[in-house]
Amino acid sequence: MPIRSSVAPKTSGGTAVTPPHDTVPEPFTRIEESPEFGQLRSSFRNFAFPVTAGFVLWYLLYVLLSCYAPGLMNTKVAGNINLALVLGLLQFASTFAIAAWYARHAGRRLDPAAAAIRDRATADVVGESAE
Repeated sequence: MPIRSSVAPKTSGGTAVTPPHDTVPEPFTRIEESPEFGQLRSSFRNFAFPVTAGFVLWYLLYVLLSCYAPGLMNTKVAGNINLALVLGLLQFASTFAIAAWYARHAGRRLDPAAAAIRDRATADVVGESAE
C-alpha cells in the first residue's frame, strides 16, 4: 500500500505549502503492488518468522532451564563440563548455523528475485525517462 501524506499544509511566509498527495514515486508504487514483489516478501517472511520464533523459543528454554532447573543444568557431561555449558555453546553454534542457512536461502530464493525486480524497475525508469 502506498504511503500517503496526511500532514496538514504548512505555511511559508503566509503562503500555504501543500505536500504532494502521493509521496511515493509511481515506479516504487508499481513495484510494491507487483505480484513478484509480494512473492519476494512472502518468501522472506516464510523463512524469517518461523526461524526467528524457533530461535527465540530455544533461547528462552535455555534461560528457563538455567533459572528453574539448576540441578539439571549442573549435570556433568564430561569432566568439569556441565549441561549448561554445552547448551550455552550450542546457542552460539545455532546462531551461526541460522546465519549460514539464511545466507543460503537468500542466495537461492531472495537475491535472484530481488535482482529481477530491480532490473525490471531500472528498465522501466530508464524507458520512462527516454520518452
